Amino acid sequence: MGELDIVELGKRSGLPSSTLRYYEEKGLIASIGRRGLRRVFDAGVLDRLALIALGRAAGFSLDEMAGLFAPDGTPRIDRQLLVRKADALDETIRQLRVMRDGLRHAAACRAASHMECPTFRRILKAASAGALGPRKRGRVVA
Repeated sequence: MGELDIVELGKRSGLPSSTLRYYEEKGLIASIGRRGLRRVFDAGVLDRLALIALGRAAGFSLDEMAGLFAPDGTPRIDRQLLVRKADALDETIRQLRVMRDGLRHAAACRAASHMECPTFRRILKAASAGALGPRKRGRVVA
């Protein structure tokens, strides 16, 4: 597959050299040597960077991402971690839907004042009880 120096890797991956050096420092990627003063990477690191980008987009921290690779760099996917992350995304989606629906109601509400609107008052009550944040128990009141 070949070798890429850090500048070439940055161009191909779209990541600045500083990010690549940081990923190397965190153990997410590893250089295979140097060409002059520049770090050199196996071109296969592009796949690893793509997996890191996918994980970051899904909300994984860099430390969590490091745990998804074996010492030799091959993916070592913890399926239970994926399930937990999917559950967390479901909760975030639920929260965002509640907020979206509340905002749409507030924008279209025909009450003279939002404070006079029974639906808006329920939304306020739910927000003050913490029901619009991460789910603690029961359903959201809205």
